[in-house]
Amino acid sequence: MRTRTLALTSVVCGAALLTAALPAAADETDATAPRTAEAGEAAAPAAVTAADLLAGVRSCRRISQGRYRTDSGSAKATVPVCGTRDAVFWKADMDIDCDGRRSRACNRKTDPYFLPETAFTSSRGKPLDSAALPHVVVPGPSKVWDYRKSGLGGGSVVAVVYRGRVSYGVIGDTGPTRIIGEASYAMAKTLGIDPDPVSGGAGSGVTYIAFKNSRISPIESRATARSRGEQLARRFVGRP
Repeated sequence: MRTRTLALTSVVCGAALLTAALPAAADETDATAPRTAEAGEAAAPAAVTAADLLAGVRSCRRISQGRYRTDSGSAKATVPVCGTRDAVFWKADMDIDCDGRRSRACNRKTDPYFLPETAFTSSRGKPLDSAALPHVVVPGPSKVWDYRKSGLGGGSVVAVVYRGRVSYGVIGDTGPTRIIGEASYAMAKTLGIDPDPVSGGAGSGVTYIAFKNSRISPIESRATARSRGEQLARRFVGRP
């Protein structure tokens, strides 16, 4: 859990560039080349694209009681939380969450706002590893919006879309009650966004889609989040 403030430029200037590679999740394996279906076998369903998902969130039925700022220094609150029958979504920026388990990428030296815990924990009761697990941060419950009343919680599956890419993960942490638009170091990296917790992130153009009543276990399984996310995304866009 973090209370994010605007990063000081002096911190950026003094920070060394990260060279550590993203740690591989224990259950992740490299994708193999698709094989041709044998006679009598059903062909694998086509992957849901970023365009497919964005088509499903063109219009907003606002479910939040107000709007959120994207940063503590933002002049106005401009981001609503929107809802459909199966999902909740918002369009914002992406700040980098490096909280949780200490790693070469996420620690007090790389992130001056680093906290050694996350709102939700692993199957072993430990803080999540933001450098290894793609996850999204939701605002803490408030009068503006309470994620729990939307069928969401720790481990709920999410799809994040940015510049033609789609990445699946989970809700893994909570943040300030008035700010929205934050995801883990690992989530940023999978989307091609600079994951540096001080100088990285994306200023706009990120779409977050959280699927209702979709909690997976264990929360730290990237493979389960991806497979379940692909299944939910197909249903979301009306594809078998």
